[in-house]
Amino acid sequence: MKTLLASIVVAVGVLGSGAAIASADLANANCGKCHEMDKKKKGPSYKAIAAKYKGREADALKAADPKADHPEFKAKDEDVRAIVKWILAQ
Repeated sequence: MKTLLASIVVAVGVLGSGAAIASADLANANCGKCHEMDKKKKGPSYKAIAAKYKGREADALKAADPKADHPEFKAKDEDVRAIVKWILAQ
Protein backbone atom coordinates (compact mmCIF):
# COMPACT_ATOMS: atom_id res chain seq x y z
CA MET A 1 0.00 0.00 0.00
CA LYS A 2 2.81 2.42 0.85
CA THR A 3 4.47 1.62 -2.49
CA LEU A 4 1.27 2.40 -4.38
CA LEU A 5 0.83 5.68 -2.53
CA ALA A 6 4.45 6.65 -3.17
CA SER A 7 4.02 5.83 -6.87
CA ILE A 8 0.93 8.02 -7.10
CA VAL A 9 2.70 10.93 -5.40
CA VAL A 10 5.67 10.65 -7.78
CA ALA A 11 3.40 10.41 -10.83
CA VAL A 12 1.43 13.48 -9.81
CA GLY A 13 4.65 15.41 -9.21
CA VAL A 14 6.05 14.46 -12.61
CA LEU A 15 2.82 15.30 -14.41
CA GLY A 16 2.50 18.60 -12.56
CA SER A 17 6.05 19.67 -13.37
CA GLY A 18 5.49 18.80 -17.02
CA ALA A 19 2.50 21.12 -17.13
CA ALA A 20 4.56 23.91 -15.55
CA ILE A 21 7.33 23.43 -18.11
CA ALA A 22 4.80 23.32 -20.93
CA SER A 23 3.21 26.54 -19.71
CA ALA A 24 6.59 28.27 -19.47
CA ASP A 25 7.38 27.09 -22.99
CA LEU A 26 3.97 28.28 -24.20
CA ALA A 27 4.49 31.66 -22.55
CA ASN A 28 7.92 32.09 -24.10
CA ALA A 29 6.73 30.96 -27.54
CA ASN A 30 3.62 33.15 -27.57
CA CYS A 31 4.51 36.05 -25.28
CA GLY A 32 8.31 36.15 -25.14
CA LYS A 33 8.62 38.77 -27.84
CA CYS A 34 7.06 41.36 -25.55
CA HIS A 35 7.37 39.91 -22.01
CA GLU A 36 10.11 38.46 -19.80
CA MET A 37 10.10 37.02 -16.29
CA ASP A 38 11.82 39.86 -14.42
CA LYS A 39 12.11 42.83 -16.73
CA LYS A 40 9.89 45.01 -18.83
CA LYS A 41 10.25 44.72 -22.59
CA LYS A 42 7.52 45.97 -24.88
CA GLY A 43 5.05 44.79 -22.22
CA PRO A 44 5.30 44.29 -18.45
CA SER A 45 7.26 41.42 -16.89
CA TYR A 46 5.48 38.19 -16.00
CA LYS A 47 6.09 38.97 -12.32
CA ALA A 48 4.51 42.43 -12.67
CA ILE A 49 1.49 40.87 -14.38
CA ALA A 50 1.23 38.26 -11.60
CA ALA A 51 1.34 40.97 -8.94
CA LYS A 52 -1.25 43.12 -10.70
CA TYR A 53 -3.74 40.28 -11.24
CA LYS A 54 -3.09 38.22 -8.10
CA GLY A 55 -6.26 36.27 -7.33
CA ARG A 56 -8.02 37.71 -10.40
CA GLU A 57 -7.56 35.15 -13.17
CA ALA A 58 -10.68 36.28 -15.04
CA ASP A 59 -9.36 39.85 -15.20
CA ALA A 60 -5.96 38.60 -16.42
CA LEU A 61 -7.67 36.59 -19.16
CA LYS A 62 -9.63 39.68 -20.23
CA ALA A 63 -6.42 41.74 -20.34
CA ALA A 64 -4.79 39.13 -22.59
CA ASP A 65 -7.68 39.29 -25.06
CA PRO A 66 -6.68 40.96 -28.35
CA LYS A 67 -10.17 42.49 -28.46
CA ALA A 68 -9.16 44.46 -25.37
CA ASP A 69 -5.97 46.52 -25.38
CA HIS A 70 -3.58 43.57 -25.88
CA PRO A 71 -1.81 43.11 -29.24
CA GLU A 72 -2.97 40.14 -31.30
CA PHE A 73 -1.18 36.81 -30.94
CA LYS A 74 -1.79 33.32 -32.25
CA ALA A 75 -2.52 30.95 -29.38
CA LYS A 76 -5.43 28.60 -28.78
CA ASP A 77 -7.84 29.54 -26.00
CA GLU A 78 -6.72 26.60 -23.84
CA ASP A 79 -3.08 27.66 -24.31
CA VAL A 80 -3.92 31.22 -23.26
CA ARG A 81 -5.60 29.89 -20.11
CA ALA A 82 -2.55 27.74 -19.34
CA ILE A 83 -0.20 30.70 -19.90
CA VAL A 84 -2.27 33.00 -17.67
CA LYS A 85 -2.38 30.39 -14.88
CA TRP A 86 1.39 29.95 -15.18
CA ILE A 87 2.03 33.71 -15.10
CA LEU A 88 -0.22 34.19 -12.07
CA ALA A 89 1.73 31.47 -10.24
CA GLN A 90 4.98 33.44 -10.57
